Amino acid sequence: MAKKVMAAMSGGVDSAVAALLLLEQGYEVSGVTLKLFSNDDIGLDAVTRTCCSLSDVEDARSVCHKLGIEHFVYNFGDRFDRDVIGRFADCYLSGRTPNPCIDCNRYIKFDALLERALLLGFDHIATGHYARIGYDEAAGRYLLKKSADTAKDQTYVLYNLTQEQLKHTLFPLGGMTKSAVRALAEKNGLVNAGKPDSQDICFVPDGDYGHFIEDVLGRASPPGDFVDTKGNVLGRHKGLIHYTVGQRRGIGLSFDRPKYVVAKNAETNTVVLGDEEDLYADTMNVHDLNLISVAGLDRPYRAEVKTRYSQKAAPATLYPPAGGVMRVVFDRPQRALTPGQSAVFYDGDTVIGGGIIG
Repeated sequence: MAKKVMAAMSGGVDSAVAALLLLEQGYEVSGVTLKLFSNDDIGLDAVTRTCCSLSDVEDARSVCHKLGIEHFVYNFGDRFDRDVIGRFADCYLSGRTPNPCIDCNRYIKFDALLERALLLGFDHIATGHYARIGYDEAAGRYLLKKSADTAKDQTYVLYNLTQEQLKHTLFPLGGMTKSAVRALAEKNGLVNAGKPDSQDICFVPDGDYGHFIEDVLGRASPPGDFVDTKGNVLGRHKGLIHYTVGQRRGIGLSFDRPKYVVAKNAETNTVVLGDEEDLYADTMNVHDLNLISVAGLDRPYRAEVKTRYSQKAAPATLYPPAGGVMRVVFDRPQRALTPGQSAVFYDGDTVIGGGIIG
């Protein structure tokens, strides 16, 4: 009897081709599109395009009809508002810089959706992520591995996957390039073959996070002081949420040389400005850890570490966690290690795990 797969269908070409490949591999596939918010919820007009727009639902439904599979829409709006939008706002207001795409994967796609799928008798969920899943027989552990298309690899946003989630997840595109995916979609007449990839945070499509938090969510971020690295007051800032570590433009003050945001302090409501060299550090602490390829670390461990999605991984040493916090020491200082962002650890093309920079 064919295994049943619930394929997450965003309306984009990647998830469409993922469903196509699953059918070709003999799975019994149903498509599901997640309704996470409405444009009214995030302060947009009805025609502004977001990843949860009506046109995306229609594209997903069209692909499912073309493939001859069922299509469902699940409303996870309450969960998304609490675990993604709410966490996003709380993180910014506390002086950190979050990555809501990671939270969406963690709490929505591979938690709420998988729970729903298993409850309904499906064996797996599948998404159009560019990543691969393996299994280490000796360790008895599922592995998360980089995709064949290294330019599209998405393991950075998937490091929170647990062993149970990996067991029930399929990534059909893991061995493909993006160009091959589009060619396959075009060959099979899928409506979204030429559809552009989504960009930016889905619920803040204009990238103005401060406006979203203050004007849409109604959560205030009071003005405070800009200070230098010695604590001297330099001027006034318009609220912590309007700045991130490494920022140079938009500070609104003039100096004899470029100044950058090097830190934010929610307790004192201050934004620290410094020089380019002040952005570099060779050590960081990482908490809220999730380990995949190993059950734990009882000795220093060599790895390559990414602290941003598009960043090249840098060599470092991971030290055994103490009190749930891991110390990571880079071979060479790294720029703008930002609290709230994620650090992901690699051993070659295998994800060791990851956590939140503290």
